[in-house]
Amino acid sequence: MFSAVDVTLDPDSANPWLQLSQDRHQVRHLGAWQDLPDHPDRFDTVVIVLGRDGFTSGRHYWEVQVGDKDDWYMGVARSSVNRKGRISVSTTQGYWALAMKKGQGYRVSTSPPITLPLDPKPKRVGVYVDYEEGQVSFYDVKARTHIYTFKDTFIEKILPFFYLYCCDKASDTIVICAVDEKSLIKQN
Repeated sequence: MFSAVDVTLDPDSANPWLQLSQDRHQVRHLGAWQDLPDHPDRFDTVVIVLGRDGFTSGRHYWEVQVGDKDDWYMGVARSSVNRKGRISVSTTQGYWALAMKKGQGYRVSTSPPITLPLDPKPKRVGVYVDYEEGQVSFYDVKARTHIYTFKDTFIEKILPFFYLYCCDKASDTIVICAVDEKSLIKQN
C-alpha cells in the first residue's frame, strides 16, 4: 500500500526565475529575475525548485498538471544534488526524471537519455516512488497508462523536483494536484 502525498514546494530552493504560488503547489517561469536572498539551498543557475519534504522510506504518489507546457523536467532528486553552477539532469547526477523538451519530445534522465514516443501527450503525470525498492515510476493519469520506471538504489533523502525552461504564457504554470484516491492507478 502507498499514500498520496501533499507535495509542497520549497521557496528556499527555488531559482530566482521561478515564482511559486502562495500555497506552494504551483510554479511558473517568470521570464524575469527576482532579487531573492542568497540561500545555500537555492539553485542559482538552473531553473529548478525542490519539494519541501522528501522521503527516506515508504511508497509515495503525487500528480502534476503539465498541461500543454513543452519544456520541463520532473521527478525526484537526491537531497545532496549540486545547487550551484551548471547542472546536468541525469541519474548519474542524482536526478530520476521525465522530461518534455521542445522539439525533442519526451525523454527520461538516464545516461544517455532515452526518448519516449508518447501519444497522446500526457497533460497530468502521476509520480510513484517506492524508496525501499528503488523505484520511480511515471504515469499518464488521464490515459491510465505507465510511461516509464527507473530502478536504482536510494541511500539518502530524495525530494520531488521541477525544472522549468522559459515560458511565455500563463498555461505554462505547472500545478501539483490533489489526488483523487478513488482513481489511483494500482501499483504492483
